Amino acid sequence: MVDAGEDVFNGELTKAHFDAVAAVLLDVPGIEIIACGKGSAYTLNAYDDAFIDIASKYYHRLERVNDFNNLSDIFFKFGLNVSDDEIPLIQPMLHEKLGDIMVPVTTGHGSIDLIIPGVHKANGLRILQQRWGIEDDEVVAFGDSGNDVEMLRQSGFSFAMANARPHIKAIARFEAPHNNEEGVLNVIEKALNGDAPFH
Repeated sequence: MVDAGEDVFNGELTKAHFDAVAAVLLDVPGIEIIACGKGSAYTLNAYDDAFIDIASKYYHRLERVNDFNNLSDIFFKFGLNVSDDEIPLIQPMLHEKLGDIMVPVTTGHGSIDLIIPGVHKANGLRILQQRWGIEDDEVVAFGDSGNDVEMLRQSGFSFAMANARPHIKAIARFEAPHNNEEGVLNVIEKALNGDAPFH
């Protein structure tokens, strides 16, 4: 995490944990893997160009490599491209195989993120709040999937997007319009104008 050009926090997998997770993932058929490092994201040359084109939209620094051995970077996450119908099968299987090394969370976009336990959006938000002197009840957060749960629980003004999964809507205090209807911008405008629920 960076604030005004200064590194504030870096989650980091040990080399042993990185290798263990990569080994598990490479044995799972039907997924495509992105190893997320501080310097770059890395994916395999073996994957087709269509996947690389899509991944490049989310990972602006994306290197293609032959394997995940001997990469020199600080790694903190894996992103997995998984078909929607496979997520309910793969997520619990990864949770069982990875134990406490990494936690699989859904992103809502046909993928699963593996995160270091305790290193989630709420963790980063809490660090910035302490740094800037902001209380939970002053925070506005938006979410639509499993990787937003902790952040929504922490934020005083938590908004689930209209297109969010039902369990996310149950966690959030408010609902924002759909992503395609500029839902986040609409809520930000209300916050700046002091409209309900911002009084």
